[in-house]
Amino acid sequence: MSTAHPTRPGATLDVDHSDTEYRRWLKEAVRKVQADANRSADTHLLRFPLPERWGIDLYLKDESTHPTGSLKHRLARSLFLYGLCNGWIRPGRPVIEASSGSTAVSEAYFAKLIGVPFIAVMPRTTSAEKIRLIEFHGGRCHFVDDSRKMYEESARLAVETGGHYMDQFTYAERATDWRGNNNIAESIFRQLRLERYPEPAWIVATAGTGGTSATIARYVHYMQYDTRICVADPENSCFFEGWTTGDPDVTCDCGSRIEGIGRPRMEPSFVPGAVDRMMKVPDAASVAAVRALENAIGRKAGGSTGTGLWSALKIIAEMVAEGRQGSVVTLLCDPGDRYLDKYYSDEWLRRHGLDIEPYAAAIERLLVTGVWTD
Repeated sequence: MSTAHPTRPGATLDVDHSDTEYRRWLKEAVRKVQADANRSADTHLLRFPLPERWGIDLYLKDESTHPTGSLKHRLARSLFLYGLCNGWIRPGRPVIEASSGSTAVSEAYFAKLIGVPFIAVMPRTTSAEKIRLIEFHGGRCHFVDDSRKMYEESARLAVETGGHYMDQFTYAERATDWRGNNNIAESIFRQLRLERYPEPAWIVATAGTGGTSATIARYVHYMQYDTRICVADPENSCFFEGWTTGDPDVTCDCGSRIEGIGRPRMEPSFVPGAVDRMMKVPDAASVAAVRALENAIGRKAGGSTGTGLWSALKIIAEMVAEGRQGSVVTLLCDPGDRYLDKYYSDEWLRRHGLDIEPYAAAIERLLVTGVWTD
């Protein structure tokens, strides 16, 4: 309710927009989102088997065990709290997001939790399983033929419906408390505390929004650790080119085949100055790596996990060659059962002209001999 108090010339202007019903709804919505975090146990830190003689430990932070099955559950929770506390998310009005899948799955979950509609704007090529999961959580999918149009279409829908465009690509790096509060970085270091190398030499992340790499890097710097941060970028993404050239306006012409990471533009949430190193990983190498992961630990994972794992293995090969010991951490971002028709389908590989055999052989050779050939 808005109340304007009568004034005389020269008096203080006073307008009160207090809304008791809205504040009651807001308190309950924030409580529900925070209660979800309290119900959720921390995610596991899995070990990838390496030869004992190397003196190197490789860990994968398994984010697939969140209630919505991916790393994006953390982001969606932070974005909803950020939007609620800023007064942007309102009862009865839709939340709209530009997403190729996992963020939309997680945001649909939180939208249903607090009782607001959710619309995911996504490429028409998004996997059928992700579409099913979004709809399972009560969301609606709005498709675009060109992934570069997701942003403007999301903004248009927000205006048309009176809803809120969440805009993960702008707000991911600022919605999360990077100094701690059980963020992913704090969790990793806490879980490593009793390991033989509690401070990892490297943490490898992949970038969709850039928010995860920013959170981890900022936490490392804030806590004064010596850990270095590497970001692995897939084909058809411009983060690597933007980082190496220092050009914030760099773009690319087509969308990433590795769902959830890679962008056609430098996103506002990507913080180049916080990152120590980047790698550009061939898509075939990413697929070879997730299949190698299944052979090693019996777990299927999405393509973005493979992108990070390939880079982590390259770093480990360097450590072996230089006689250095220590630990390396990367992320298991989401489960592979969402991609059975893609990264685990030989037909899909043939259709996209991806030959994973040389990369699979390189991983096998590394794990036997310690020698990297790329």
